[in-house]
Amino acid sequence: MMIINSILNRYIFRELFAPFVVTLLFFTFVFLMAQMLKITNLIVNYNVDLFSILKILVLSTPFFFMFVVPMSVMMAILLTFLKMSSDNEIIAMKTSGLSLYRLLPPVFLFCLGGYLLTFFMSAYGAPNAEQAIRDLTLKVFSQNLDIGLKARTFNDSFKDVMLYINDIDMKNKLLIDVFIEDKRKKDLVTTVVAPKGKLFTAEEDLVYHLRLFDGRINQVQLENRSANSTTFETYDIRLDLKSALATSETPTKRWKEMTLPELHEFMENSGDHWQMNNMLVRFHKILAMPFACFALGILAVPLGIQSKSERPSLGLLVGLVFFLIYYLLLSAGHVLGESGRVSAPWAMWAPNVVMGLLGVCLLVGSARERHFRIAAPIYRLWHMMSRMGGKPS
Repeated sequence: MMIINSILNRYIFRELFAPFVVTLLFFTFVFLMAQMLKITNLIVNYNVDLFSILKILVLSTPFFFMFVVPMSVMMAILLTFLKMSSDNEIIAMKTSGLSLYRLLPPVFLFCLGGYLLTFFMSAYGAPNAEQAIRDLTLKVFSQNLDIGLKARTFNDSFKDVMLYINDIDMKNKLLIDVFIEDKRKKDLVTTVVAPKGKLFTAEEDLVYHLRLFDGRINQVQLENRSANSTTFETYDIRLDLKSALATSETPTKRWKEMTLPELHEFMENSGDHWQMNNMLVRFHKILAMPFACFALGILAVPLGIQSKSERPSLGLLVGLVFFLIYYLLLSAGHVLGESGRVSAPWAMWAPNVVMGLLGVCLLVGSARERHFRIAAPIYRLWHMMSRMGGKPS
């Protein structure tokens, strides 16, 4: 029996790898495709080189893997047990005296591998990649200032200058409805408003000139509390990016770019608690997300066994629905945790607890030959849509 069980464990473990690799590549491709509109915009409108685009794509994968790996682990287990059930292998194993629980060791080992990969990506890979993306974006930004200017967003990258643009005409490279607050002169606040403007590159590196047309300048002297206003046909303002880049190259990290040990140390030593809820949510999210591999993996076993009469495509649909439920619970917990309505540990760990308990209940029921048909509404909806579309069910 021990030899049979060992052979069975190796067989199940090998069967899990192929669907895992396929689903991992597929979902990674889907996540990357979501970035294609932004990437196309960078290539077409800003002439960003292909090498920088590829670096951005590669650096984005650790963040995607935080979600893709647990999803792929779940799908691999679900499809493997769905295939084994459809081929009557599960029935044959039960007939030979093996209980369903004897099939779990390779599943737990596979979930452990997914857990380690997800933990590494969330605790170390994603923070370092996010910092690398920010550094790369600043370099691209320094080569083409238009990339960093966003419509309807206050831009404070320039020292003592606040820039707001209502819209950007990409075809003609015009800035529409420009507002500037300039505090570079002591005791003098200058605000400039113009219906349109245009950026020009100066001969000096990282220096730009913003030419405004048909606008108004308002100046307030803080010392003697006087104000004056003038109109202009053209007005040039100098924007120096060197100070912005010098500030960004300081060793201080944003808390979203900190690895797990750095974040823990920062929370213990920081005297500023106004963002403590956000940091606690991120800290527990890093710890909780990898455990989704176990919670969703255990849930996938009974889902695969109880869906043996359905096609693999429907099994994939069921897995996607339950992962969507998990993601919605995680998103709700994220919002509630940051707002302080729910403590950060409860907010981030609740989705794992809910899915894990559901998986254990279904697993125990499947081991006792009970059929809950929890996925039946999904199948009925699919068959109804198939009949309405004239497709065979």
